[in-house]
Amino acid sequence: MNADKLKQYIGLFGGWLSAVLLFLGTLNVKFDWFNQESIGAFEVVLMASVPFAVAIYGVYKNSYRLSERAKKQEAELKKKGLK
Repeated sequence: MNADKLKQYIGLFGGWLSAVLLFLGTLNVKFDWFNQESIGAFEVVLMASVPFAVAIYGVYKNSYRLSERAKKQEAELKKKGLK
């Protein structure tokens, strides 16, 4: 999945939340906190959290301090002069 496809899914989810808001409005169910502004803010949070999660995963995968397997791999790289 690429970044463009992920943005499309997040936009689709925001559209779905907007549809739910309109449906609840037709049933005369009102939540003060659930409005177009809160849906937009939620989409912004999702759009910001995805790159953050990717960055955290990258740091985790490239760290040689977290698991025994990674520590052995680091020692092997040092032994071969690659690190």
